[in-house]
Amino acid sequence: GHHISIAYGDQRIIEGLDLLVPERRFTALLGPNGSGKSTLFRILSTMMAPSEGRATIAGSDVTAEPDAVRRKIGVVFQSQSLDKKLTVEENLRAQGHLFGMSGRPLNARVQDVMGRLALADRRADLVAALSGGLRRRVEVAKALLHEPQVLLMDEASTGLDPGARRELWQYIGDLRSSRGITVLLTSHILDEAERCDRLLLLHEGKVVAAGTPGELKA
Repeated sequence: GHHISIAYGDQRIIEGLDLLVPERRFTALLGPNGSGKSTLFRILSTMMAPSEGRATIAGSDVTAEPDAVRRKIGVVFQSQSLDKKLTVEENLRAQGHLFGMSGRPLNARVQDVMGRLALADRRADLVAALSGGLRRRVEVAKALLHEPQVLLMDEASTGLDPGARRELWQYIGDLRSSRGITVLLTSHILDEAERCDRLLLLHEGKVVAAGTPGELKA
């Protein structure tokens, strides 16, 4: 993002924010509620346009080329995006159809993400019957189905027990090794932040500190 600003009336939520997320790295945004993290994620996911400045993801401008950006990103928000009346597999297939996937390629991707996120034995379960942790895993599977270049995760591990969180991070780590995925996340979980290559501390819409976990600890 380059000099991004967001204003609601006279209130500036983000002001002059410059943000560079390195390719094939895990970057965490940390900061208190109201620091601008979720607003920034809405901009990067093409749900909201900045009042000033511009943001690009993998070379595509989020305001001028939103369709291209959406093909390159997977997004996991805190709020749920699943259809509770559909099964796990039906939710994933519906997501695939939105991205123009069908036939054998879609079948293969659905099988892969369900297997990786330990959802295969839940494929025929209605989402309404799943625990919060299982729903979160389906959300992540849905975001990764179309093999995005960049994964945006806003408090994505909320509701996961420690074991499920470790499995999630193992899968995302495998994705970086095999496909070079870039991850930008927000988190309140310190051990999760420590797994990242780079941390950015936001306060009142500005980056107030940046560095590796070791540098910021020191």
